[in-house]
Amino acid sequence: MVSTSMHSLETLSLSRRRLLQASGALIVTAAGPLPFLSAAMAEESGFGATKPALNAAQLDTWIAIAPDGRVTAFFGKMDMGQGVDVAVAQFVADELDVAFEKVGVIMGDTALTVNQGGASGSTGVQEGAPQLRNAAAEARRVLVEAAARQWNVAPETLTVDDGVIAAKDGKKISYAELIGGRYFNTGLEWNKKIGNALKVKGKAQPKKVADYKIVGKSHPRSDVPAKVYGTMNYVTDVRLPGMLHARVVRPPVAGQVPASVDESSIKGMGAKVVRVKDFLAVVAEKEWNAIRASQNLKVNWKGAKNPFPDQNGIYDHIRTAKSTKEAIEQKQGDVDAAFKTAAKTVTAEYEWPFQSHASMGPACAVVEIKDGKATVFTGSQKPHYTADGVAAMAGLRLEDVHAIWVPGPGSYGRNDAGDAAAEATVIAKATGRPIRLQGMRNEGTGWDPKGPASVHTVRAGFDKDGNVVAYEFMSKGFSRVDVNSNESKPGDLWVGQVLGADLSKRQYAFRVPEESYAYGTKRMGWTTIAPLLDRSSPLRTSHLRDPVGPQIHFATESFVDEMANAVGVDPVAFRLKYLTKDRDKAVIQAAAEKAGWKAHAKPQRLKGPNGTLVGQGMSYAQRSGTVVAVVAEVEVDPNTGHVWARKFTVAHDCGLIVNPGTLHTVIEGNVTQMVSRSLYEEVMFDRDNVSSIDWATYPIGETPDTPETIDIVLINRPDVPSSGAGEPSSRPVAGAIANAIFDATGARIRRAPFTPERVKAALAQVG
Repeated sequence: MVSTSMHSLETLSLSRRRLLQASGALIVTAAGPLPFLSAAMAEESGFGATKPALNAAQLDTWIAIAPDGRVTAFFGKMDMGQGVDVAVAQFVADELDVAFEKVGVIMGDTALTVNQGGASGSTGVQEGAPQLRNAAAEARRVLVEAAARQWNVAPETLTVDDGVIAAKDGKKISYAELIGGRYFNTGLEWNKKIGNALKVKGKAQPKKVADYKIVGKSHPRSDVPAKVYGTMNYVTDVRLPGMLHARVVRPPVAGQVPASVDESSIKGMGAKVVRVKDFLAVVAEKEWNAIRASQNLKVNWKGAKNPFPDQNGIYDHIRTAKSTKEAIEQKQGDVDAAFKTAAKTVTAEYEWPFQSHASMGPACAVVEIKDGKATVFTGSQKPHYTADGVAAMAGLRLEDVHAIWVPGPGSYGRNDAGDAAAEATVIAKATGRPIRLQGMRNEGTGWDPKGPASVHTVRAGFDKDGNVVAYEFMSKGFSRVDVNSNESKPGDLWVGQVLGADLSKRQYAFRVPEESYAYGTKRMGWTTIAPLLDRSSPLRTSHLRDPVGPQIHFATESFVDEMANAVGVDPVAFRLKYLTKDRDKAVIQAAAEKAGWKAHAKPQRLKGPNGTLVGQGMSYAQRSGTVVAVVAEVEVDPNTGHVWARKFTVAHDCGLIVNPGTLHTVIEGNVTQMVSRSLYEEVMFDRDNVSSIDWATYPIGETPDTPETIDIVLINRPDVPSSGAGEPSSRPVAGAIANAIFDATGARIRRAPFTPERVKAALAQVG
């Protein structure tokens, strides 16, 4: 990865050549053949000295080989600390037959990589790596055929070992000798799409998985040492000459706009006011001056009063609010008729709150607009789409915007990173100076797009023998894309909404559970409702890790246990009875066996240490091809209501495993984060604004709350393409915890988070 610690104006025009120098590899451009190539050989090979334009249909867009034989892969996504770049390097190394240590990966720079959709839906390996795999296979084919032509032998008679091609007669030539520092000038087949849908392939077929030597083994992430030792350069560390520090001044009541501004109130603070229509900010040469000015600027606000309902009534609001969109995504059989003839019916409702990304730090972005071009340094997980947003806000052509991804404080969906870039753009355009915009903690937690609140209603009908004959799952909530996750349009950006962006094409979407239960009849669908505040809301909703997956699977998997309990069947046995896919059954069986599951038809209410009650709970889910089952073991203190999710057993099947070591850590991160979201996290708001603005008002799980043990069973399926791992294991966690609480206490928790107060209230109902 490229260091961004010493950015200067010179950095703004980095070429691929100079960036590769910084990353340890060098692409040399030259007017004629390199010294180790004859002109005839260069012409025969077809390799050129001039770099083709960045284009997905060009092999040079994806792979470069330096004079020393090092390989650079250009990856149009980026990594959010889950090691996707390592997986990409493993595929490239295996396909090219070079050592893993020789492969570097450049990510998320719009001048050097094509738009592959950013970090999106755990698709880094699933949808991003195949392009590099295909490109590397094609690069190997081209190089081997060049050597074959040179030696007048058949390509299939040649072998490659660590970047050195060898013939049967002993002749050898390295990739570096063949092409080092030059360009392939080789076309690829491209489907003409960008983002996650982008696909490319060459004439070569990638290797069979059985022939891989690097894929399937654990290789360490290169970013960890710098993060551990505090030497990592983050987006907050970027500095440009002539740069001003900026802070946005946001209203005390959501939806209000400034009627008048008393600029004299910050006189002598070394700061100036920037106002563009109803968007208000301050800038200063020194960051502390900008902070002081933002806190002391006197503004007369006008507009909305009490824009939000009482929080205590939020779920009733969801139930009664007018529908904006409805969808039935699964329907099997005549569900209504089956319910009419059912001998027994069970119904339950589950509730999930607004949740914040609560990133470790508020977002930061640095933007310079100069000579009709813009450069943006961003920690967004979708830098190519950030460039779209910057172009729209600055009134520039997309080709005149250069977005450079630099690690930020984390994201896991759509947090405030894209908003920071857009706001910095507006300020940079207004001032004519480079702008560094850093949010404050109250903004990062209070004003980031939120995971949507929702209500889930589930019912099942049984025949006289206890078989499920009818099943219905319906969700109702705020749209998961009230503001789109790719932050490319003004209407999806807070500042764009403040400046009056058209919101007439607002998107409404939710989803249904991914599972393979086959009941007699089945219907699953969703309904969305309008946002509480139409424009510029701190409760805008968008993607948060595994968008709406945790809440719908909390509901569906809790209800599976409720169905099992209603007919007196062990929860694991009940799942195995109704699941139809072998992979789904396999993860449940693997997790249950590893966890030492003891079959039971009713809550066990086992005694634990220090007067606690202990229990086990099962939950399972699919996600985009990945299948996960989780067994949670909890300790519940009946006196305080405190829940400790002590142990988790996770069985994980994501097809071909590329890097088992990294996969372990990703799963551990998923589980730990979802423990926090299940037990603690809930955005609080009053009639005027969001009141969860810091770690005190938006508590998260801390070190004592983390599980004592996370046992992981990895199911490797080399015959199945790799699917995502960044989100699937977060999906079943809340359901597993809720089911474990029920097993320990007999109390069913149907509203998240499972706070001590809610647990005690549930315990009081069961006695």
